[in-house]
Amino acid sequence: MHLQQVEYFLAVVDNDGLNAASTSLGVAQPTVSQAIRGLERELDVDLFHRIGRGMVLTSAGHALVGPARRMLRTVVTAEGSLADSSGKPRGRLDILALAALSVEPVATLVASFRQRFPGVSVRIGTLHDETSAPSLVRDGHCEIVVTHLPVLDDADLTVDELGVQDWWLVCPPGSDLPPDDPLPLSALPDVPHVIVPRGGSHTRHIESAVARAGGVIRPTVIIQHREARLPLVFNGVGATFLERSMAEEAARRGAVVRQTEPGLSRAYGLAYEPSGLSPAGRAFVELARENAPLG
Repeated sequence: MHLQQVEYFLAVVDNDGLNAASTSLGVAQPTVSQAIRGLERELDVDLFHRIGRGMVLTSAGHALVGPARRMLRTVVTAEGSLADSSGKPRGRLDILALAALSVEPVATLVASFRQRFPGVSVRIGTLHDETSAPSLVRDGHCEIVVTHLPVLDDADLTVDELGVQDWWLVCPPGSDLPPDDPLPLSALPDVPHVIVPRGGSHTRHIESAVARAGGVIRPTVIIQHREARLPLVFNGVGATFLERSMAEEAARRGAVVRQTEPGLSRAYGLAYEPSGLSPAGRAFVELARENAPLG
């Protein structure tokens, strides 16, 4: 078994097929297909069911995913175990982060990290389900997850709380809102809302807080693409709740923005397996602690 075969196998799994896998790897599709066929011959088992142009994991393929990820994670950690000529970490750092945290704090932390450690490349993936964070770390999907807290099933993980994320109400320019700032949730106007489908627990947190105050969030547009919320607000479609940094930018551009009372907030932080951290991973954790608002 060659390491490249394992990498190609996981690329097909993660990208749901050969076409997207070959694009993500930057190689021709036949190259990926041949590597998978070669791996299957060496293991003497089918890893995928070929259904038309699609590929679906067999039971053997499912069984290989976890060990394959751990194998690649070990290699990535080993490659980054040696410092560059200046004594700084090098290699690659894989992070999974909730979309709600990708602007702040992730973008700021990664920018600071890259300035300090230019020899490390950083891959940032999306953490779609907070409950899966521990297993994603253990199975080698990443070294570090950035998520809301608390983290469930964290027995063998270290969790560092870094700060608190706030959400503010953002309405189209010219909206007629009560002057109160913060605005009591009980006085939340019955206006259409632009929302994303439930995913992270923060969405449920906001809905529950509004409901407890006797308010209601009336969806007018439900959209998968979080980045489209603000353009929809500026086009007068409806209001939405945005992370504080995005809400402040929206206010500068003319949106009507209100904090709420009680405030809508969730603690966030890092979760990782200390024994599985590469030097780059340890450096990122230390930098995050240094820059934590709580510190």
